[in-house]
Amino acid sequence: MQTVAVPKATLTWSLFLLRLGVGLVLGMWVLNKFVNPAGASAVLQHYYGGPGIGPGISYALGAVQGFIVLAFLIGSRKRLATALVFLMHLGSTLAPVANYLDPWTVPNLLFYAAWPMLAAITALYLLRDYDTLFSMEAVPEAEPENKP
Repeated sequence: MQTVAVPKATLTWSLFLLRLGVGLVLGMWVLNKFVNPAGASAVLQHYYGGPGIGPGISYALGAVQGFIVLAFLIGSRKRLATALVFLMHLGSTLAPVANYLDPWTVPNLLFYAAWPMLAAITALYLLRDYDTLFSMEAVPEAEPENKP
């Protein structure tokens, strides 16, 4: 197996910025469930074929997703949180399949932005042990022993 040497600061800042960027988008989806529950219901009906939901269910979904996104953002339980974020985003990426088949109708081209974000989440999952900057699961480096 080949290895690559990357400066630690470059790697950790890159992974942190990816986590922050993904978290920003997901955080807006969470906020939408509280600020615009009717819109969240319309998305569920239109893209997922689900039933209409009331504000209470929208708030409950938002709370659950918010908890997952917060864990993801602060780097807590990274294996689980990142996997759940991946599954949430995978569902939202695959749901509008009809929009991918007609990219030139406005706003369908925007749906393609979901794919690089899915790739970023995949990278964050694969590199989660190196995503230590501002992470609750950061492992401190061992101090060298001072031998007299």
